[in-house]
Amino acid sequence: MQINTIRLLICCLFLILAEHVSAQHPGGVPAESFNATQASQPSLKWYDKMSVSGYVQLRYNRLLETNPDLGCEQCDKSWGEGGGFFLRRVRLKFSGQLGEHVYFYIQPDFASSISSNLNVGQLRDAFFDVSIDKKREYRFRIGQSKIPYGFENMQSSQNRLPLDRADPTNAIKNERDAGVFFMWAPEKIRKRFSMLVRDGYKGSGDYGVFAFGAFTGQNANSPELNNSPHIVARVTYPFEIGTQIIEPGIQAYTGKYQIPSGNVSKGVKHVSDLNYQDERVGGTFVLYPRPLGIQAEYNIGRGPQFNKLTDSIELKSVTGGYATLCYMIRAKNQLIYPFTRVQYYEGGKKHEKDARSYKVNELELGIEWMPVKEFELVVMYTISSRKYEDFVLRDNFQQGNLLRIQAQLNIR
Repeated sequence: MQINTIRLLICCLFLILAEHVSAQHPGGVPAESFNATQASQPSLKWYDKMSVSGYVQLRYNRLLETNPDLGCEQCDKSWGEGGGFFLRRVRLKFSGQLGEHVYFYIQPDFASSISSNLNVGQLRDAFFDVSIDKKREYRFRIGQSKIPYGFENMQSSQNRLPLDRADPTNAIKNERDAGVFFMWAPEKIRKRFSMLVRDGYKGSGDYGVFAFGAFTGQNANSPELNNSPHIVARVTYPFEIGTQIIEPGIQAYTGKYQIPSGNVSKGVKHVSDLNYQDERVGGTFVLYPRPLGIQAEYNIGRGPQFNKLTDSIELKSVTGGYATLCYMIRAKNQLIYPFTRVQYYEGGKKHEKDARSYKVNELELGIEWMPVKEFELVVMYTISSRKYEDFVLRDNFQQGNLLRIQAQLNIR
């Protein structure tokens, strides 16, 4: 699977390079730097070049709830019994272009949970980009950051319509890890990536047209356990066709994941070193909401998964995907997005207890209202069917519906 996937990624990259060369024509985007240079400006100190932004999300998930035992550990721990008003994210972003070739980004989250303690500060991102050209089309990202796998994973929770990321494609806890990544994107496409976020089209941000790199594979804020890095590659390109923009993509990663011994119940059988192959390959299609939007992703792979018939953690296949349909309504200065998402997933979750096995079918219906740029309100009705099992949770099949509400403050 690895060799065929790499060949496919290389072919996609060559097709994109060919399209980029053929698209050059008079009247196009001037060949100037993506960010304004400091040449004509007085000398600035590093703190003058830094910007601060962020967002806060407050949720309530208990309205019209039909099953308090229905939970979702990976997406929102305030589901079900014991939940209530819940700070899902409290994030500040510190970033800046320190010079012609160096950019930095640091993002802590003050709504993390550790054991029974809520609202604990924890690092999410801490990286710097080193570009090798003045246009910053070629750059290396060094540090802890999002792993370039999938569209929804790259999309900020500040911009995403559904309240949580879909189970089938969210294979890396918190979407982040420490590593080094090479990214390339032409200047005009970097501007397009920026516009798709800035103008409310729910873009993913700029993670390159092509990205390739290595990361620990143990998830963010976790130590390396097996000295065996994961490898990831991604190709994506937002094509402009008339008034529409579509973005197809393909991505893959592979590596060895070592399950922490404290995450395995006593009595569960496993391979001696707790190392399991961890790999996925997926495809993406996005039609940006102008005004109708479609976002769909599907992936397959292999990873550790609990088998209740043998009381063991085994290497098994994973499969699943989602599709989101939305509509963008501009009402004077307000933005309104009705949306719906359906998802399916079958497989294990390597970072949960005993590599918990899952089978998920879910439908979500919602609307996002942004009356002003500083505030958003999302109301979403979830119809969920989840089977999730580990050594303790056996024959655990939960079905239920719930109305979810989120108020979001945007600090821009």
